[in-house]
Amino acid sequence: MPTSLPTRLPPFCPNPDCDSLRNPTTWRFKKKGFFLRDQVPRKVQRYRCNTCGRNFSSQTFRTTYWLRRADLLTPVFHRLLACSGLRQIAREVSAAHSTIQRLAERLGRHCLLFHEAHRPSAAPTEPLVLDGFRTFEHSQYWPMDLNLIVGPSHFVYGFSDAELRRSGTMRPSQREKRARLEEELGRPDPQATRKGVEELLRRVVPPNSTVNLLSDEHNAYPVAVRRLRDRTIEHATTSSRASRTPSNPLFPVNQTDHLLRHSSANHKRETIAFSKRRQGALYRAAVFVVWRNYVKSRSENRRDDPPAKQLGLIQRRLSVADVLNSRLFVHRIRVPAWVRRCYFGRIRTRAIANCVVHEASYAV
Repeated sequence: MPTSLPTRLPPFCPNPDCDSLRNPTTWRFKKKGFFLRDQVPRKVQRYRCNTCGRNFSSQTFRTTYWLRRADLLTPVFHRLLACSGLRQIAREVSAAHSTIQRLAERLGRHCLLFHEAHRPSAAPTEPLVLDGFRTFEHSQYWPMDLNLIVGPSHFVYGFSDAELRRSGTMRPSQREKRARLEEELGRPDPQATRKGVEELLRRVVPPNSTVNLLSDEHNAYPVAVRRLRDRTIEHATTSSRASRTPSNPLFPVNQTDHLLRHSSANHKRETIAFSKRRQGALYRAAVFVVWRNYVKSRSENRRDDPPAKQLGLIQRRLSVADVLNSRLFVHRIRVPAWVRRCYFGRIRTRAIANCVVHEASYAV
């Protein structure tokens, strides 16, 4: 369960370079006045760390730190899952499009850390179902896969990305344009799916553990499984042409794919709300994963517990307010390398030369 936000005393020094991080028992602080602001809470206590000298405040530990429109964080969370585009949200709340984009990125970073802090650290006790959710970034000349691992409980254990080369039926002019783009920007790595799935399995399945893995007949999946020699993965396949009914072994991930496309405007088949950057799609996927695992019922009709409650990872269904209860710090959570790259916005989009990364000194 997420811890409650401290109302009186700061729990730790937010400086990642502070020596108190390695020896918390030595940490001391002192109050250093307060400041007033227009939003609630209007009076904010300030502190100073006695170890490193960093100044901070009680607002430092809230997810609304440094926000002028703190009232928008929860509504934007809901609208990102209600098939709204960023400009639609901006019109609804009378804000700039860039404001909504920054809030979506903040929510994505928070949800990446939230999932890493709460997902199982031991080997999953249920079979794992793997599939690639096909979408695109920037334009349909740059398709990508979201590799998803889901359990029969409908808990999404993790996801990764794989840049793909456009395939399928194309007109001669489209083939010429693809060749021109690949000559100018480079061709996607043909091993991207294998590498993405291998990294995802390493993250979800701990070393020296045994799991059952179900997937379709994608030829990159067995190669990725064979490379994980320190894990025992019993891999079984089902044809992707089989009816996608509840009796299909791949139903958990098929339903997740369906819900992801239903809930996200950027994944519609024909849309102008598509993700211009792969990093933006990953941030929104992180928001979806947290909502699916910890907030949403497994069944809309039965209104039962979310998947994380069924697995015993949380004691009760969480609300969005619970998820956004307190700020999470990347230097205080054990984060795998790919998740760290994603958190700091370092997943590049080939068609965009200068992709902005998250480099704020005090807002990591």
